[in-house]
Amino acid sequence: MRELLTVLVLLGSGVTAGVMSCVALSLIPAFRALPYEEYVTSHILFGRHFDKVMPPIVVGTVLGMTALLVVAGPAPLNVGALACQCTVSLVSQFGNVPINRWVKSGRCPAEKDPRAAWRRWHFARLAASLAALLLFSIWVVIG
Repeated sequence: MRELLTVLVLLGSGVTAGVMSCVALSLIPAFRALPYEEYVTSHILFGRHFDKVMPPIVVGTVLGMTALLVVAGPAPLNVGALACQCTVSLVSQFGNVPINRWVKSGRCPAEKDPRAAWRRWHFARLAASLAALLLFSIWVVIG
């Protein structure tokens, strides 16, 4: 059971950190370069599939890390990874998701362009996802 949970959590952590990195390296610079109207259209188009896939992956990873704490016992690195992964979920839910909904609603005026705020929230969850992956990977290697 521990081995299966470990593999699933590594996979979830890696996918989360990879997607967050991809968005930071690719979408954020592209969004910044677009005129506002094109940004809104692009944000809606590109976010469509992320919105369906990423929340279950992040929450599933949190649940897997929690289960590992029960099965394998708490370890500082695992607890730290769990805290970082929870941060990804919280920042997404309370930082990025409200902005996404606002942009997708069509009621987000150009003079209140949310790209800078969205970018700051994204970099917070990127850092948390990378930290979660790093801490959990170290726990796997030395544990």
